[in-house]
Amino acid sequence: MSQNHTTVLPEPASPGLVYGLGSIMQTLNDMAGEIARTDIPVLIVGESGTGKDAYAKLIHRLSLKPDSRFKKINCASFEPDEFFGQFRPSKQPLALANSFCTFYLDNVQELDAASQRELLSLMPDGENPESREQPSVRFISSTTGNLESEVEARNFRRELYFRLNGLCLRLPPLRERKEDIPSLVNYFVNKHAALLRREAPPITDEAFQTLSTYHWPGNIRELENLARKLVVFGDVQTALNDLQMAAFGSYAPAGPSPGGSLKVAARAASKKAERELIMQALERTHWNRKRAARELQISYKSLLYKIKQIGVSNGKHES
Repeated sequence: MSQNHTTVLPEPASPGLVYGLGSIMQTLNDMAGEIARTDIPVLIVGESGTGKDAYAKLIHRLSLKPDSRFKKINCASFEPDEFFGQFRPSKQPLALANSFCTFYLDNVQELDAASQRELLSLMPDGENPESREQPSVRFISSTTGNLESEVEARNFRRELYFRLNGLCLRLPPLRERKEDIPSLVNYFVNKHAALLRREAPPITDEAFQTLSTYHWPGNIRELENLARKLVVFGDVQTALNDLQMAAFGSYAPAGPSPGGSLKVAARAASKKAERELIMQALERTHWNRKRAARELQISYKSLLYKIKQIGVSNGKHES
């Protein structure tokens, strides 16, 4: 017989740590705490939705300068001339005297050759860390792709890769840390129940079993979205129906009904084929959208519009 329950979650081991009860997350939190107390550049690697933004902010919060400025720069959002301006607004120096700034370079794999060259020119070389001429900055970068492969393919500058990868934090996908799913579900359900001022719905053992067998392609972000649905609907099964449909591929466009319009069928088939071509190009380029646009022979802005149109998340938002 199923039971309804809501787990009371213990507080994280240290204030501000990313939540997770499993050994993998405990080890990552310990590593983040050690990394935070240095000014060494950090590269955070993980699939979209695994919590790269959360760990970048965590490293800053636990650093020796938590009150200093933290600026996130989404490398997928700027052309080369615009990208350079993110570091020197109004032509000001990279860092003001006696001031420290952490630059968080999200989706660093998206940088083109010109932007990579500009970034390399801005980074301290590390040869004389005590020098007053060293900029008062720290770089934290994140990537969804395999930068080592991009270096070998000469799509990413080797020297820049080693400058950014002073220390590396690799985040596991949710499918590799399923022991955390029950506690994470309750964590997010309680969070959104408080935000929406609603009662947290009870969750059955069968529901947790369904959640644990799902493959979670969207990782933590997808899990939190589901938890929000649980709170909004107030009914676990209603929210789980969408998840079960996704698991069995039921989101694919249905075939035309007898007597249906040939134009409608052709339009649906065309959209499906377009989506598949876009997804294949993105996978081949490790989600480097500028390279994918070149392969598809469309403009970069057109690709961004089509990605949004087909509803694909690629980590541009909180990752």
